[in-house]
Amino acid sequence: MKLFYSSHSPFVRKVRVTAMVLGLDEKIELIDSPTTPIETNPGVAEANPLGKIPALITDDGDTLYDSRVICEYLIALAGNDTLLPADGPARWTVLRQQALADGLMEAAILRRYENFLRPEDKRWADWDAAQKRKVDSALDAFEAGVDELEGPPTLGAIAAACALGYLDLRYAADDWRQGRPKLADWYEVNASHKAMKATHLAA
Repeated sequence: MKLFYSSHSPFVRKVRVTAMVLGLDEKIELIDSPTTPIETNPGVAEANPLGKIPALITDDGDTLYDSRVICEYLIALAGNDTLLPADGPARWTVLRQQALADGLMEAAILRRYENFLRPEDKRWADWDAAQKRKVDSALDAFEAGVDELEGPPTLGAIAAACALGYLDLRYAADDWRQGRPKLADWYEVNASHKAMKATHLAA
């Protein structure tokens, strides 16, 4: 398998951590493919019409995207029902957690694009503030539901940890831990896991 990736993408990190937890990481070749909304990597564009990472080429030659689809594929390939339960309330909890974490990452990345890629004279402060409110709201929801993240790793917990790691990378000054002690404690434990340490986000 081949994975188009970037070392600072939290969505790619979610896929890589999932692969490591499943014991599939050594079967995946990493193809470094930095890309932005205004400068799409040619290899990524060929693999994914949306021009986004991650994109995975399977051993059968199929191409899969986005991170949610790739993670579900890897889980099915490994025959694992712990990271994502096959059915019942536990499945919907994990999928909801993943959706919340993905939304947090999307809002944080949009802030990054607004404040780093957009020319300074065209930046929109209200847009940035609105995305930050989404991030803060997601963080508060995770703080309130942190007990559901406890236990053996799930896809929801992996996504949440990767989202928090991205905030540490890009928004350390915002100090997301302030006022969220339970989530901060949970993350401290989970950030030390082998797969998380091996995929530490690089600027």
